[in-house]
Amino acid sequence: MSDVSTPTATSEDRTLPAVVYGLYLLGLANGLTILIGLVLSYASRGSAGPVMATHHTFLIRTFWLSIGWFIIGGLLLLFGIPLSLVLVGIPAVLLGVFIMGAVGIWFVIRCVMGVIYLA
Repeated sequence: MSDVSTPTATSEDRTLPAVVYGLYLLGLANGLTILIGLVLSYASRGSAGPVMATHHTFLIRTFWLSIGWFIIGGLLLLFGIPLSLVLVGIPAVLLGVFIMGAVGIWFVIRCVMGVIYLA
């Protein structure tokens, strides 16, 4: 009897997660393509294989976590800027700017690491 070994990992289509990663990184310049990538991830997560489904879940979580923290940083700026006229809001402004910058860096790192793991 010949023992034909089957591959342990099934061949999954990596094209759509790669496109979504590209849309996310392109969205740093315009913002709209991030939303298109989010819709694509939600639409294709159910029909993807198990490994690619984890990439889509990773992309969806990346979007929602970054939006949440970006809103927190924006609210700190919104309330800190008027209060900085009396010097009370300067720490809130600095913290808001730091959070928004850190979220941007975190978003890029997470997308680049996702592309590396996809390859």
